[in-house]
Amino acid sequence: MLEEFAKLFESKMGVSEALIPIGFSLLASIVAYLMYQLFYGSKHIGAGVHRTFLIGGPSITTLFLGIQSSIPLSLGLLGALSFVRFRTPVKDPAEIGFLLLLIASSIGAATGNYLITGLLFAVAFIALGAQWLIGNRVTLFGMGHLMLAVDQPSFPTVENKLTAFLNSKLHGLNLETMSTMDNRVSLHYQYRRQPGINWTAFTSELNQLAGAAKVEIYIS
Repeated sequence: MLEEFAKLFESKMGVSEALIPIGFSLLASIVAYLMYQLFYGSKHIGAGVHRTFLIGGPSITTLFLGIQSSIPLSLGLLGALSFVRFRTPVKDPAEIGFLLLLIASSIGAATGNYLITGLLFAVAFIALGAQWLIGNRVTLFGMGHLMLAVDQPSFPTVENKLTAFLNSKLHGLNLETMSTMDNRVSLHYQYRRQPGINWTAFTSELNQLAGAAKVEIYIS
């Protein structure tokens, strides 16, 4: 009886053999979590998938260690996961990239491909760092938005002066949309971001240019 009970705890893999990949997967999950917080967490637009990283990575590794090369277990796992329904949608495609990073590192840990997994994290870190650098430091590629609303009776008299002023102050200016509603003319411009713009002085000059016309300004 005791022998049969002991057989229940027998495993094809020793404790040390299982502890190394699971521990590596946990470390990779922590790194993925920190990368998410560093490069993406400040945006606050995602679904918060990083909250599953610390248990998700080791869990995926354990699943693959348990399945190994068994086709019946693989099919059983596929059938079991088909019943899972995630109620919180992924709100940003960037989160899918982090999920793929977590899954790839977990599979790499389960299959013993530690070097490849480490290289994956190095490449992902460099790519995200370059993206952050371009988006936040190299303003040549960043585009801003300017929206103006002018009362319709005054718009014909200030249109030419307004266009000349905006072209002199903003680089790469392009009128995206123009609409009229509630006796107001709304203009949506796109421009190339540039350092050193004094938006307070810009707004003051624009209001002086408009004169008696009522102008509402929104900048992003």
